Order: sequence, then structure tokens, then C-alpha cells
Amino acid sequence: MSKYDDHLPLYRQGEIYAREGVILETSTLSGWVGATAATLKPLVDALVADVVASDTLLVDDTPVPVFAPGTGKTKTGRLRSMFAMNGLSPGGGRRRRCSVTRKTEGDHPRAHLKEFGGVIHADGYAGFNELLAGNRITEAGCWTHVRRKFFDVHAAMASPIAKEALDRIGQLYGVEETIKGLPPEHRRRERQQPSKPVVQALAAWADETTRKPSRKSELAAAFRYMRGRRTALGRCFDDGRLALDNNPAERAQRCVAIGRKNYFFAGSDAGGRRAAALYSLIETAKLSGLDPQRYLTDVLTRIADHPARAIAQLLPWNWQPVSFERAAA
Repeated sequence: MSKYDDHLPLYRQGEIYAREGVILETSTLSGWVGATAATLKPLVDALVADVVASDTLLVDDTPVPVFAPGTGKTKTGRLRSMFAMNGLSPGGGRRRRCSVTRKTEGDHPRAHLKEFGGVIHADGYAGFNELLAGNRITEAGCWTHVRRKFFDVHAAMASPIAKEALDRIGQLYGVEETIKGLPPEHRRRERQQPSKPVVQALAAWADETTRKPSRKSELAAAFRYMRGRRTALGRCFDDGRLALDNNPAERAQRCVAIGRKNYFFAGSDAGGRRAAALYSLIETAKLSGLDPQRYLTDVLTRIADHPARAIAQLLPWNWQPVSFERAAA
């Protein structure tokens, strides 16, 4: 928890223990982390299987430097977050939600999603192009990434055109606030009016307006980003299961971004896989309303004797502490 939720590198934890008179080598602490991740692997595997079985996934990824032995340098690895609603509409307090962070190999997500056959929310990352080349996986666009590009232009130069784009996109999010947590079919019906006409008007306005700015300007780039993803961005208005963006997956990566600033790089590919496993359980426990430290402490005392066929009982949304006391944080 100190390393992956409080973002304290192991060498700093060793210094803290030393001040209390307890001498623990970083290698010892690293061994404990590795043993913990190995013990929890069956549970992580069950979590991954549950996420990939969903019909919709919100996906985001972030680069993490990984030490390359023998070179004295680091290489670029990636940690990918996959957030599942399990086919239910976003926003409901009782919905089962889970997030898995996976260490990518060779920066290709196909190994992680080889069993998935639904819709993914993504931000246009080129690493997904190979997945989307067939008909097995459908892409849904992210309106937050579109909005962010226009926001950056408006913040830099107070562009009235960028401001109008922001206002039009803001209308879509205004509608979403009124249908948050409703069943998918209800959300689909509500989006037909007025959201879909707003999107159609936005597309027509973008086609007309894009002729005005210089093609090399940031404003033109924002329009190209939006227009190039028009089909993917429109899918959520005909499918109530989908959200307007992949923000939950992006939020699940914040722990990685904060930790990366403190520990600078992963010591090895194995270290990256351990981080992915433990981030997954910690973040999913939080999404399930649990105190992740209490959850992991309880699971680690029980998992060795727990029947493998019943491992799903220890997943965060199913977990009950032995004492059956209140599990919510």
C-alpha cells in the first residue's frame, strides 16, 4: 500500500524504517512485494477475465520508463488501464465497476484483448489500430479528448471559434447530467433528442468553419482530430451502454502518474507486471467502496487456503471479511 497507493518508493520506506531502528534492505522489501504479487496472481487473473468478459471497455494507457539491464538506460514500457461497467450504464452508485492495469509487451494491446469482442472507448491512440482493423472490436470516441484540444486553444489565445466549439460540446455534457445512472435504453432515447441534433449541427459547423484557420494552426489540428473521429464519436448517441468519454479509465491511471514522479522508473519488466497487478486490485477495491489496505490484508491471510474454483468470492465486489463487519471504507 505504501508503494502503490501512497507512492513511496521502497528505498524511502527503508529510510523510514531505519529511523525507527528497523533495518530493511531494499532488496528485502522488493522480495516481499514480488511474493505478494505472486500470491495474488490467481485473483488478478480472475479480475482480468471478468473485465474482458464485459461488452464495453474504457481504455487508456500511459508510458512508464523501465530499466534496461546492461545499457545503463531506460526503455519505454506502458501501463494500460481497462475499466469495465459490465454492460451497465455509467453513473449508478450500485453498479459493479472494475479497473485492470496491464503491463503491455512491445506496446501491443492485442495480447490483453484477444478474448474481447465488444466496444472500446479510446482516445485515438495508434496502438489500437491493429485491433480495430477487423470487425471483432468497435471503437467509441472520447469527447473529453476532443474538448481538451479546443480548451487548450482557447486558453492560449482566447479564440472565439474554440469557445463556440466548447459551448456546443458543453451542451452534450449538460444532457448527460440529466440521464446519469439511468438504464441504457432510457439513455439512448434521451440522447436522440436533443443530443444527436446537437452533434449533427456541430459536424456541419465544423465542416464550414475548418476552412477558416490556417492548416498549421492548433485550432485546425483540433478540428481535424474531431472530424477524423466523427463515426466513433457518434456511436454513444445510438447506444445507451456507452459513455461520452473514457474518463474513468483515465482517472484510474492517476495512481501511475503520481507514482512515476516518485520512483522515476520500473526496475524491470517483472516489476512492471507486479505494479500492474497491485494497482488493479487497489483501484478496483476503491471503486467497490472498500478500504484497500483492509481488503488486501484480509485476502492475503485467506487466499492460500481458499478453493481455487471459488476465487471469485475474493474479488472486491464479492468480498466479505471473515468477521462480516461492515466492509465499506
